[in-house]
Amino acid sequence: MMQTLLKDAKDYSKLSQGVVFWKPPKEAIQMATDALNEGKEIHGYGMDEGNSILRQALKEKLKIENGLSNSEVMVTCGANQAFANLVVSLSDHDDAVIMFPPYYFNHLMAVQMTGGSLSVELGACDHNTMLPDVSWLEDRLGDMERKKKVSMVVLSSPCNPTGVVIPKDILQRISDACEKAGVWLVMDNTYEYFVYDGLSHTTLEGPHIINIFSFSKAYGMMGWRIGYIAYPPTLRDSLLKAQDTIPICPTQISERVAIGALKAGRKWVEEKLPVVCKNRDLIRRSLEPLKVVGGQGAIYLLAKLPEKYMNSDVEVVKWLANRHKVALIPGSSCGMPGWVRVAYANMLDEDIQIAAKRLKAGVEALTSENSPEFN
Repeated sequence: MMQTLLKDAKDYSKLSQGVVFWKPPKEAIQMATDALNEGKEIHGYGMDEGNSILRQALKEKLKIENGLSNSEVMVTCGANQAFANLVVSLSDHDDAVIMFPPYYFNHLMAVQMTGGSLSVELGACDHNTMLPDVSWLEDRLGDMERKKKVSMVVLSSPCNPTGVVIPKDILQRISDACEKAGVWLVMDNTYEYFVYDGLSHTTLEGPHIINIFSFSKAYGMMGWRIGYIAYPPTLRDSLLKAQDTIPICPTQISERVAIGALKAGRKWVEEKLPVVCKNRDLIRRSLEPLKVVGGQGAIYLLAKLPEKYMNSDVEVVKWLANRHKVALIPGSSCGMPGWVRVAYANMLDEDIQIAAKRLKAGVEALTSENSPEFN
């Protein structure tokens, strides 16, 4: 929707797409240059599961940073393709897939596109914290004799679209419930480095747990399309079938860029975060007096629109774009009608100041006595 709305637009503040303001580190760019000068190998097919040097480097990273020592690694063309691999490998069309609103819209679309649109079950969540309701999940997974079989439970932490970080104790309870029921737990860790205010990101490992990671946001590599899956070795054959069918192999030059990014490492990413937090605080102030949740991690805030707009968040987003030249994502795309997602990591300096002013003006209009009406 936003691409169509803003296709020919000029002078818009795009607080819609979740991208970052930086480009890849110099080590990554140098690897791309060197790869192009090496000869014809870089232009051919690579290994299905990814470059062996990159995979070994990722295993070391997973062991040191995430505490994962028993997982295999598959490199993919971004985290979205990683999730698509998992959907076709783990879930039949009549299996239930549980997601918790607000969910990442591409997760839902991947299940829908593979024939499971009627099998998605939306779990309960706390609308004050936006954390999954673990008791609801425990009850649901404990009643599979009478209800549809669940193949996988999907979570992201820090969450897209809220930026909420799932605490370790809650994540462990969810994991225990999945293991007891024989259900896969799929964790999207795309924003693992984007955690603020003294909180920490938790990664779990187990024979029922699959972790997804991405280079896109952390290293400013959105267009290079590189992600990876850390998975139990028993899944290798199934995942290889999906991998060979969808991309055949990751793009070789992108893999080289990823090797360079790992050389720069986590510290390079964390140096960018003070500016991201400054942006977050500015955008949060611009959303007052709306109720805002999240912001503990990732690069998003979720804001609740006035009650009169609970069924018209799409119209509000279109109005904000046309009238105030600021683009947001409607919450209904994430399972949260009446809310909007606001991204804040893609601008610097004057640009983010302009975006904040436009957003503030739009919010003031929406909360005024003469607020706009939508049919």
